[in-house]
Amino acid sequence: MTTTPHRWRFFRTGGFDQVRIDTPAELLALAELDQKLWVALSCPVNGIEFDAATLAMVDSDSDGRVRAAELIGAVRWAGERLKNHAALAGDQAGVPASAIRDDDEEGAAIAAAARALLADRGKGNDAVITVEDASAAHKRFAEKAVVAWQATGQDARPLGDATEAAFEAMNAVLEKVQDYFTRCRLAAFDERAGSALNVPESAFQALGNSTLKADAAPVAALPLARAEANRPLPLDGSVNPAWALAIRKFHDATVVPLLGARENLTEADWQSLTEKLASYSAWLAAKPAEAPEGEGLKKLERLARYCRDLMTLANNFVAFKDFYTRQGKATFQVGTLYLDGRSADLCVAVNDPTKHSALATLSRICLVYCDCVRGAEKRTIAAAFTAGDSDQLMVGRNGVFYDRQGRDWDATIAKIIDHPISLRQAFWMPYRKAARMIAEQAQKFAANRAAASDARMMAAAVAGKPPPPPAPFDVAKFAGIFAAIGLAVGALGAAAASVITGLLALKWWQTPLAIAGLLLLVSGPAVVLAWFKLRSRNLGPILDANGWAINSRARINIPFGTSLTQLATLPPGAERSLTDPYAEKETPWGTYLAIAAVVALMLFWSLRTG
Repeated sequence: MTTTPHRWRFFRTGGFDQVRIDTPAELLALAELDQKLWVALSCPVNGIEFDAATLAMVDSDSDGRVRAAELIGAVRWAGERLKNHAALAGDQAGVPASAIRDDDEEGAAIAAAARALLADRGKGNDAVITVEDASAAHKRFAEKAVVAWQATGQDARPLGDATEAAFEAMNAVLEKVQDYFTRCRLAAFDERAGSALNVPESAFQALGNSTLKADAAPVAALPLARAEANRPLPLDGSVNPAWALAIRKFHDATVVPLLGARENLTEADWQSLTEKLASYSAWLAAKPAEAPEGEGLKKLERLARYCRDLMTLANNFVAFKDFYTRQGKATFQVGTLYLDGRSADLCVAVNDPTKHSALATLSRICLVYCDCVRGAEKRTIAAAFTAGDSDQLMVGRNGVFYDRQGRDWDATIAKIIDHPISLRQAFWMPYRKAARMIAEQAQKFAANRAAASDARMMAAAVAGKPPPPPAPFDVAKFAGIFAAIGLAVGALGAAAASVITGLLALKWWQTPLAIAGLLLLVSGPAVVLAWFKLRSRNLGPILDANGWAINSRARINIPFGTSLTQLATLPPGAERSLTDPYAEKETPWGTYLAIAAVVALMLFWSLRTG
């Protein structure tokens, strides 16, 4: 019997199509969805905002990564354990007991654990078993198992509380002692093996050419003692110096309490020691693991976590629904950075900024790496700035980072990957660069003049003489300068005159077009270049640098990117007074220039008309 393929639904946001996973049926059909349509194929277990215990369960091979096949396997297992798949909608804190399938051995164990837990909590059989309840019950079971195990250890401790120290001292030399007695038995088997099983003279000669320490690795690798047929192990210090301290501890903590003081240890003595501590060794091996054998409770907790979390995980893995619909924060968004009058919502955790930035620069997004400190805790984040400009973003500036738990961290900019932030910034960039260059040159000229004047004053003060009078004006010396200035002013005047003459030659409706064309000539190339870069912004490299395997071009177009960074705005209905009692009184140079321009236009117009 053939089944009808699932009919998938897609939504388009951010400039690309993503699959919709809104119902348990869509979640259970993930195995049918072509993985080329998945946004991500794997993600790290650490460094994302998601329940770590759930991710550890989905990560079936415990390699620190959740892959597509593991997510599909988790969904399939949860579907097989439920008779009512509505429990996978992710809208409850766990799994309803009535939804658990109990018609097979595994399901019966889970259902029995669920009934026992509900009875212990005084709840009805139809109640929801929350993740917290299941986890607490599992923990209590583990504690009871450990207590029960400890109660059986009294008979396994021949030395009482000192048994542990004796066992550890014996284990520390176990391999070396066994190696020694094996060599002695081989020497007894064939006397020719005696010289071959001991250290040759050439090995000591090689060691003699270097500076040695008693615990050096080459020394520790040598046999414990000289092997001879039926020779007991000396305990008086005539052993390999790298093992002398361990043998002394073994003698004091193990041999003396169990066999009595002695200078040598025969192989029979060694066998006696291992037999006396065999029961303690077996008792240790029977210690319950951190996840004990309460399989029913263990799987009940797993099922509760899957019912609560798998829908959310799929919508942050197969699709980036939470991120692109802005209905909540995605798993890779670790908080919000407030800095320079803006809040950046796209913040990701970073372990190594240098390594991360090498790949993240391909995202074409302006990234600000911040070192965040909260008491003794430290972390590094990368925040995407997608609105405003980068004029005031510089290394060393401070801000505040709020993590997903609402805790605030002191954030300091450590590194910036500069890319265009907005078209507005690109439009004004040429004029800002020109203004900055003029200001820097003016400051440099003023600084040089001030430095020269200070140098003359200092030289005169050191010599004890009044400063020399300024040199008389040398007309010949400055004639060339005046001529150059005159030529420059003349060229600028001629250029201005030609521009004004050209504007006057135009019709009134052509003048705004000409001015717009001039602005386009200056700002157009920067705007066009920024437009291409802004349209090619991609979330993928930022997440790939964090260990994700992003499978699609997770584009961040201009409108969506602007929504990721909020600019400071006055709240709705706020009152604002425009009167500033401390406002600087500025000289109305703009008014003067406007009047001069009007006068110049009138003069040229009068000259033109007659």
